[in-house]
Amino acid sequence: MVEKVVRIVIALACASGGLYLGNFIFNSFFIVFREARIALIIVPTIILGLIGYAVAPKIVKKVLQMTKWIESNLQKMPIQDLLGGAIGLIFGLIVASLMGNSFSKLPYIGSYLPIIVSLLLGYIGMSVGSKKKEDLLGVFSILKFGSKDKVAKAYLKPKPKVLDTSVIIDGRIADICKSGFIEGPLVIPNFILEELRHIADSSDALKRNRGRRGLDILNKIRKELEIPVQISNQDFDDIQEVDSKLVKLAQVLEGFVVTNDYNLNKVAELQGVTVLNINELANAVKPVVLPGEEMFLRVIKDGKEYGQGVAYLDDGTMIVIENGKKVIGENVYVVVTSVLQTAAGRMIFAKLKEELRRSDEVGGIV
Repeated sequence: MVEKVVRIVIALACASGGLYLGNFIFNSFFIVFREARIALIIVPTIILGLIGYAVAPKIVKKVLQMTKWIESNLQKMPIQDLLGGAIGLIFGLIVASLMGNSFSKLPYIGSYLPIIVSLLLGYIGMSVGSKKKEDLLGVFSILKFGSKDKVAKAYLKPKPKVLDTSVIIDGRIADICKSGFIEGPLVIPNFILEELRHIADSSDALKRNRGRRGLDILNKIRKELEIPVQISNQDFDDIQEVDSKLVKLAQVLEGFVVTNDYNLNKVAELQGVTVLNINELANAVKPVVLPGEEMFLRVIKDGKEYGQGVAYLDDGTMIVIENGKKVIGENVYVVVTSVLQTAAGRMIFAKLKEELRRSDEVGGIV
């Protein structure tokens, strides 16, 4: 019913255009075509009306597609961008109106210039306003609150932290949030929840346990911690990979990505998204060990190279002990010789204290 009404309206609009065209032709050539006035008015009206009725469905379809495209893009834009663009558009149209009144008195082009100036300055104002949104909103905040200190506090709100599947399954994010080192809100996209449910329903026992652990961690964060948690329904149908969707959502929300995935870390950094890597945080808070320090450790197993033994600190840092294979299962004193920092973590190399002391004694005798 609505489509028929729209078709009729478009047909009537085209018919009115045909009526105007017929009158224009008649008034321009009335000396020659005075007797054919009725034909000149009726024929263009009927022809353009039929053309309008015929092409109306295509016009409606194109308009609906354009409307959906505009709506989809507006939904993806942050509210700050929309406000900044709207303020810039208003200022641009005000300036265009003032300039248009001045140009309207020009001959021939005076009636068209205000339209062109309005479109041009409106677009420029909207573009500049969206890019300078912080400054524009800051001016209005000063007028509202009356002090720059209050404005600064208003803009010191924590940015959203978008959680990755790997960091949820890892579980350490709950302890970090509990300690207060991460401020909310935590954003959990719906496509991440779907991935967790898929893993939890897997036929593989290990994957199933990992997925269920991730869901338990999310329930723990929502119920036991005071940090705000938001479930985002925003999706990107044109993007297939979950990691790419995660990065895109962080860009839209102007937030951070929380992960312990090395590859996602690099991809996000390349696209200008700040990453909070749990593994990097864990490495950063490990106790500092310097060459020459003594440690009392239990040698657990042999190393990759011949004669080496391997021990571990309480935080999981691996210590490779030269000639430590012979004391596997024993508690021994070792002396740190060097520390190696790698992308995977930190490795510490050490020697048995007894052997180091003997080599020093032999060197002293020599």
